[in-house]
Amino acid sequence: MATPVGSSSSPPPQEIPIVEDDLDLIYGAESGWVDARTSCDHLPSLSSDLVHIPTPDTHCNRCQHPSENWLCLCCKEVLCSRFVNKHMLQHYQQIHHCLSLSYSDLSVWCFSCDAYLDAQLIPQLRPVYETAYLLKFGEAPPVRTA
Repeated sequence: MATPVGSSSSPPPQEIPIVEDDLDLIYGAESGWVDARTSCDHLPSLSSDLVHIPTPDTHCNRCQHPSENWLCLCCKEVLCSRFVNKHMLQHYQQIHHCLSLSYSDLSVWCFSCDAYLDAQLIPQLRPVYETAYLLKFGEAPPVRTA
């Protein structure tokens, strides 16, 4: 016998209650939101010329991978991320250059601090952020207000 249109043979879906512990997973540290640091003790290791940098479409210097690449802010070498062949991570482990800028999202990471840095608020990082933004998008970055 056929089921009449509009009816269902399965029971209606049940609501699953959210318990307070789940809220930590939804809104807490597990959600992926990261507060970038506004200071770093490793800034003295920055290259003295971060206005002249390779373009964001530069391939990894070691494996020639075309994306997910980072710019070493100490020596300006372009290397791939830990999600590709880990060449930037290896660079840090071998050479101890700890500051790098992601050409994917223009975030700055300090390997020694194990933290993102706020490139828009840290005066020493602002020029390289602005240059990378201009090279990537063809226009100056928007001015960030508090």
